[in-house]
Amino acid sequence: MTTQMRRHDSRLWAGCRFGALVLILALPLAAKDSCLECHKGLEGNLQKPALAFQDDIHAHFGFSCADCHGGDRNSNDMEESMNRARGFTGKIARGAVPKLCARCHSDATLIHKFKPQQRVDQLAQYQTSVHGKRLAAGDTAVANCVDCHSVHNIREVKNALSPVHPLRLPETCARCHADAKHMAKYKIETNQFAQYRGSVHWEALSKRGDLSAPSCASCHGNHGATPPQVASVASVCGTCHVLFEDLYSKSPHKPVFDSMGAAGCVVCHGNHGISKPSSAMLVGAKAVCAQCHDATSAGGAAAAEMGALIAKLDAALNRSDAVLAQAQNSGMEVSEPVLQQIEGRENLIKARVAVHAFQTAAVNKPVQDGLAIAAGTRKAGEDALQERDWRRAGLGVSLITIVITLLGLWLAIRLLEARPRREPSDGRSDAV
Repeated sequence: MTTQMRRHDSRLWAGCRFGALVLILALPLAAKDSCLECHKGLEGNLQKPALAFQDDIHAHFGFSCADCHGGDRNSNDMEESMNRARGFTGKIARGAVPKLCARCHSDATLIHKFKPQQRVDQLAQYQTSVHGKRLAAGDTAVANCVDCHSVHNIREVKNALSPVHPLRLPETCARCHADAKHMAKYKIETNQFAQYRGSVHWEALSKRGDLSAPSCASCHGNHGATPPQVASVASVCGTCHVLFEDLYSKSPHKPVFDSMGAAGCVVCHGNHGISKPSSAMLVGAKAVCAQCHDATSAGGAAAAEMGALIAKLDAALNRSDAVLAQAQNSGMEVSEPVLQQIEGRENLIKARVAVHAFQTAAVNKPVQDGLAIAAGTRKAGEDALQERDWRRAGLGVSLITIVITLLGLWLAIRLLEARPRREPSDGRSDAV
């Protein structure tokens, strides 16, 4: 064996011994959790927490059962690990849950090591909520942290399996709020979830996958959940529908609804079961305006006029769409008027939004702008169809001309072929 090989083997052996030493020294420092080790070997309800904790966000960051339940996680002796002198509490009382969670979640220094942008005011918010106030008064049946976030398998909000993920949050709230027996003593209706699932908000959230669409927490808050007061409903809706709120605040309806103690947006749109707005809300058998305004009153007449204007623009745009679609399907170039139709549709949206000002003139302007666009695009479509017809007529004439020419050539050839042939003369004569 060469000297170089001996040196190489010596270095390799030294490296192995160093690695083994590091591993041996690290073993006593490895995270141990005797609670999990024990409960995984049990059965039924005693085993479930240990199995569920494997998916918990706290387990992912290295927290253990002892961080919530107390005790000694490093001891294999049951009496030692569950010694109350070492802080073991066992089952945590419902009334103590929020403050227990807040030991970590209100500690910015601790939480920001794992989640730098995580808020640390959840307990303070909870204490201002309806749930928190009732809990402070001794009602332990109200929702606390674990009722919404789960217990041993708590997941991040963005996790689709989390009970507070936007798609699952309404169902989580409904576990209590759709339970008639649970809500009976609070005298709260239990139809909110059923109504919400018929709303435009649920359609946007569940069918279109828009996770920013409003759910329970968007309007009521999450940790500081409180029903919006009558005076603040417009502001709550206005967090998303800013322009609507601005128009409503300047409308003649606001002072009237305020004097009646009525929640502006809710009067016309409802709260949990908000339907898709349409002209039928202004005029017709199920008109919302008819709840307050007689058809012969100034308000009823204004509603009917606004409804008629919007319906007129919608019909004009639909007619233009039909003509342009026919022209496109015929292979005609109508891309410019098709783009102009987008602007026309925007005017239709503006007209519907302007209804919240409750002034006919505010609705009439975008309607007239939209009608002008619809008229222009429809004419462009009709001109394209007329050009198509001219082209087809010209093509027909051309085809007929070609056919006649071909027929004439054929007849001429036939006539030439039918004419008798003359014998050619050889130019010679008889000799004398």
